[in-house]
Amino acid sequence: MTGSGVARGRLSPLSIAGWAGLAVLLVGAFLAALGGLNQTTYGAATFVERYLDAIADDDLATAVTTPGVALDADELEAKGLSADISTAMLRSDVIEAGPEDVRIVDDVVNDDGTHTVTASYRLETAILQTSFDVRPIDPLYGVLNRWEFVESPIAVVDVTAAHYPVFTVGDLTLDTRAGKTGDELSAFTQTAPYLAIAPAAYVFGASDTLVAAAPVPATTEPGANVAVTVDAQPTADFNTRVQTQVDAYLDGCATQAVLQPAGCPFGIEIDDRVLGTPVWSIVEYPEVVLTAGETAFDMPPTAGTAHISVEVQSLFDGEISQLEEDRPFKVALSATIRPDGSIAIQLQQTD
Repeated sequence: MTGSGVARGRLSPLSIAGWAGLAVLLVGAFLAALGGLNQTTYGAATFVERYLDAIADDDLATAVTTPGVALDADELEAKGLSADISTAMLRSDVIEAGPEDVRIVDDVVNDDGTHTVTASYRLETAILQTSFDVRPIDPLYGVLNRWEFVESPIAVVDVTAAHYPVFTVGDLTLDTRAGKTGDELSAFTQTAPYLAIAPAAYVFGASDTLVAAAPVPATTEPGANVAVTVDAQPTADFNTRVQTQVDAYLDGCATQAVLQPAGCPFGIEIDDRVLGTPVWSIVEYPEVVLTAGETAFDMPPTAGTAHISVEVQSLFDGEISQLEEDRPFKVALSATIRPDGSIAIQLQQTD
C-alpha cells in the first residue's frame, strides 16, 4: 500500500525535535530545582540555622547529632580534654534558653569550598553574632548537599562546686566527684569539666537541706570554655542541726559533777575546800553560725556561759558558803557533711 503521507508508526523529524526539546526543558527544570534546593533547603546557611533552631527548641538530641558537633577521642585530646569527659549536660531540660530570632546575615564561599556562615540571634536579652565554618560532605542521594561543622561548636564548662560537690543545672543534678578516686573524693571544693551545647544560656546552683547556692547564670559560646563557680553556703537547717549537737555536748559537760569537766570548754579552780558536789548548768549556749572555710564549714570561737553551784569552806577563816558563779567560755568547731548526709563535727582548740 502506498500513499503520499508519512508511514504509520514513524515519528517525523519535527516530532522528534519537539520531544527532545521537552526533555531538555524537563532536565533543565530539574537541575534548576535541584540547584534551588541546594542553595536553600540543603544550603550551608540552612544547615547552621537548623542547628540553632534545634537548640532553641531544646531538641538537644538533634543538635548533638548534627554533623561536626560530636567530638571524637582525637579531637578531645587535641583540646586537652579527657576521653571520659562528662557528656551529661548534652540533654534536654538542661538549658535555660537557646538562640531566638535567628537570622543569617552572611554566607561566604571560601576558596577551599567551605562556607563561613554568620548568624545573628538573641540569647535571653543579649543580641549576639557568631560565624560558623562548614564544609560539604557526601551528598544525600548523590545530589543533595550535606554539611558539617569544620570545628565543633560544643563548649566546655568548668564547674567549680565550692564547699559541696553536688550542683544543679536546669533539671539536672550532677556530682563533681564522679569518676574521681582517692584523696580527690574528700576535697572540700571540687572542679570538673562538662561538654555543653552552644550557644545557650544555663543557670547553675545548689539546693539541699544543709547547703544552698545562689543561682549562677552562664552562657556558652561555640567552641569556647566557660568557668562557673557554684558557692554553696550553710542553710539555717544546717546551723540548727549543728546547734542541737553543740547543745547536747555542753549539756553532757554539765552533768559532770567535778570542777573541771573532762573534754569540756569550761571549768573552775577553787582555792577553798570543796564541801559539796559541784553542779553545773548552761546559762547561755554559743550561737552556731557556720561559714565556709578552707576545708570545712567553720564556727569561729563563740561565747557561751556556764554556771557552777557548790558549797565551799574558806581555808582562811573556816566560813562555809555557797559559791554561785557564771563562767564564760568559748566553743569553736568545724563541720563537714558525710556522704550519707550526716554531719561530722570537730571541736577546735580555743584560747
